[in-house]
Amino acid sequence: MPNTLSKNNRLCGQERIAALYKEGKRFTAWPLRVTYMPVTDNPSPVTEVLVWAPKSLFKRAVRRNHLRRLMREAYRLHQDILSSNFLIAFNYIDKEEQSFAIIEKAVCKSLKKISELS
Repeated sequence: MPNTLSKNNRLCGQERIAALYKEGKRFTAWPLRVTYMPVTDNPSPVTEVLVWAPKSLFKRAVRRNHLRRLMREAYRLHQDILSSNFLIAFNYIDKEEQSFAIIEKAVCKSLKKISELS
C-alpha cells in the first residue's frame, strides 16, 4: 500500500461525520481524542480520516493548520497498521502545541488500539 493520503482517504460529508460521532467509539491517546467506527457500507475499501484542531484552543489559523498537517502526516506514515475499513476522527485536545514526535506516537498508538479492538 503506498503511503499517500488522497482525497478518497479524507472523511467528507456531514451525514458520515455525524454518524461517526454519534455511533462511533472513542478513546483518548494524549494529545488526541480518537473516534472510530468500522465501515461495512463503503463500496471502496478505504479508511477515511478526519483531522481536527479546535478554534477555541488555537485562535490563529496557522497553528491549527500546522497541527492538522502534523496529524495527517503521522497517519500517512503509519496507515498500514490498519487492515480493515474504518471512519476515524483525530481531535487535538491539548492546549499546547506538541512536537511531531509526540503526535506521531499518539497516532501510532491509537491505530494499534483500533486494529486490536476490531
